[in-house]
Amino acid sequence: MAQESPKNSAAEIPVTSNGQLEDSHEHSFNRDLKCSLPVGLGLSETKITSHGFDSAKEGVVEAGQFPSSSASPKSSVISPSSAAASRLAGQGCDLIIPTGGRAQQKSGPVVLADEVKNPAMEKLELVRKWSLNTYKCTRQIISEKLGRGSRTVDLELEAQIDILRDNKKKYENILRLAQTLSTQLFQMVHTQRQLGDAFADLSLKSLELHEEFGYNADTQKLLAKNGETLLGAINFFIASVNTLVNKTIEDTLLTVKQYESARIEYDAYRTDLEELNLGPRDANTLPKIEQSQQLFQVHKEKYDKMRNDVSIKLKFLEENKVKVLHNQLVLFHNAIAAYFAGNQKQLEQTLKQFHIKLKTPGADAPSWLEEQ
Repeated sequence: MAQESPKNSAAEIPVTSNGQLEDSHEHSFNRDLKCSLPVGLGLSETKITSHGFDSAKEGVVEAGQFPSSSASPKSSVISPSSAAASRLAGQGCDLIIPTGGRAQQKSGPVVLADEVKNPAMEKLELVRKWSLNTYKCTRQIISEKLGRGSRTVDLELEAQIDILRDNKKKYENILRLAQTLSTQLFQMVHTQRQLGDAFADLSLKSLELHEEFGYNADTQKLLAKNGETLLGAINFFIASVNTLVNKTIEDTLLTVKQYESARIEYDAYRTDLEELNLGPRDANTLPKIEQSQQLFQVHKEKYDKMRNDVSIKLKFLEENKVKVLHNQLVLFHNAIAAYFAGNQKQLEQTLKQFHIKLKTPGADAPSWLEEQ
């Protein structure tokens, strides 16, 4: 018998549909197979199962070994190219290549692993961690208020924080009173200036009372001038105390709030670790204990850092507060004493001592040309 050519060795192609042969489908599948497999593909045995042509049909291709006297058994198995595999995978085919003998290894379509992290999964993980941390902290706060949980207390630091909060309330009260005094003094100075202008006008129009109206006009204008000087000193005092209370002290209290939050987290994870240590130790609980120990150590370091930051800020705040309030209280005392003693020279000297520049009345108002 004459040896069959490789082209004619493409064995039988039975295509069944509920046990019936279909010729048109056979020719179509044979043509697609020839286009899909690369030339020179020497497979000892190839089996292609198609699921993509019709849901109710199945095609099986069995090809014998290409005749070649020089090819060894090992060289008869050649992996298909990636392009051919991709085309077969795109047509819904499963490629089965034997590795040796009759043992067959089935490999599905090539799938490239996406190593890029999904942003949605990262956000979901962050939300999960935040929810767990919030739950632990809320449980710790409730247990402390109910008297069931223990809390870490630094007695010396807590006492300093309580003093700071109490002083802040007292400084805020002084600030409100000083602002009220400034408002009332401004109204009084404005009234004195208007009264001095009225006396000066009557002094020019009433010849028989010219001197009397003139004396009162000069007195009211002098009082208004001294009042403006005292008003400048009080406003400078208010600005300095306001900076101390609402910026410096507030910044320290913000650090204190962060310290308290770190303390709550530290106690929450400490409580979890203590509960796990009291329970049984087996293969299931040991990983949880180790993870809890790591989280506890992280929050302990955070708590120690925040406690150190609060201690440093309280120290610097105390030094700054003493320096600022010392100067401002001396200014306030000297200005008030000089004003009510009628010592204009000493009042002006006090402002020069603290480098306070008074605004000239009407200096900020635009000129007639600028208005035009």
